Amino acid sequence: MADTAMPEAEHGIPAENGVHAGVETHHAEPLLLGVAPPVAVVSASMLVLILIALWKGAHKMVTGGLDAKINEIKAQLAEAKVLRSEAEALRREYADKIANAEKDATSMIEHARHEAQAIVAKAETDTRDLIARREKMAEDRIGAAELAALAEVRAKAALAATGAAQDLIRRNYTAEADRTLVEQSISTI
Repeated sequence: MADTAMPEAEHGIPAENGVHAGVETHHAEPLLLGVAPPVAVVSASMLVLILIALWKGAHKMVTGGLDAKINEIKAQLAEAKVLRSEAEALRREYADKIANAEKDATSMIEHARHEAQAIVAKAETDTRDLIARREKMAEDRIGAAELAALAEVRAKAALAATGAAQDLIRRNYTAEADRTLVEQSISTI
């Protein structure tokens, strides 16, 4: 033990309050008014304070506050249930609206297809009718042109025949031939 209690000069460790380093000292706890250590007094005073609080009804205030908080939480839960049921109703409503919108969209698409088919059929019919009218008009024009050409040919043929007849009459009938014909006609009467 002589090694543990060496002075400062030997080990280079300073001594505190006159006590050498490495030596453990035990202190006695002070007494409060000579009765008990301070921890026991504080514990006893806390016990007395708790008993007074219970006697004055502090537990009723605490439980009342807790009951109020419980009632508030119950009200919030009831409100949450109502909100949840409203949200589910809205979700169902919108799901129905979406389903109806999909049905409406499908029916609109089908209606548009039918209308498009009807328009295409009408366009085909109108095109056939237009082609038939144009063909009829072309045939009428061709017929009119043929008639005009035939009338022109007839007119030219008539003119040519008239011209040829005049020419024949000029060559074959002279004034003398006319007299003979007049005389023959008179004699027959």
